[in-house]
Amino acid sequence: MATDASLELGPSSLTEALYESVRKRIVNGDIPQGEKLTEVRLATEYNVARPTAKACLERLTALGLLRRTAHKTAVVPTLDEDEIRDLFFSRVTIERAAVSSLAATGEVPAAAAKAQVAIEYAARDRLFENQVEADIAFHSALVSGVGSRRLSRMHELIIGEVHLTMGQYQAHRTANPANVAQEHAAILQAIEAGDPAAAAEHLGYHLEQAQGRLLSSLRKA
Repeated sequence: MATDASLELGPSSLTEALYESVRKRIVNGDIPQGEKLTEVRLATEYNVARPTAKACLERLTALGLLRRTAHKTAVVPTLDEDEIRDLFFSRVTIERAAVSSLAATGEVPAAAAKAQVAIEYAARDRLFENQVEADIAFHSALVSGVGSRRLSRMHELIIGEVHLTMGQYQAHRTANPANVAQEHAAILQAIEAGDPAAAAEHLGYHLEQAQGRLLSSLRKA
């Protein structure tokens, strides 16, 4: 929502800082489903040039955090049950392939191990926003750890929508965070043990639980 004062951006690249700020506002529900975002609005709220605002909108749209309407206006999308099932079908397919490949070598990506530590801290302190960020980092690290640029690109096409649903429906708040942390740990343990079947099974169970919570939250919305 618009404010009288311009929103401040961090010291990093202006385009990157704008993207991160708007992304977090969408994911956290500050910019709700169905709300329109325009170049003029972002340029005004953040005191940035129109081309910078345009680049931000294009990036958010490419990642699924915004959709263009028939009139080409960018809108925060609302995913229905069929879309969520399709999203998780795609996610399971990609991430199962990733963990199976990693387990074949027995090597846990360092970024995934680091994200797991963050997940455990967030679970301990019940910091749900941190839990969402660490969860996305964990799964992205598993896919990027395979070293396949094409697999990573496929995952990037859906991970924005995954993040969107996690933030908007807050389904993770209905789960015991310690249990979620344990599910992630089981995936890493299977990879380290060099057991592709077990890694795929643990990953599948984890995402099945996540999808169930999400659909339950959607039906109550």
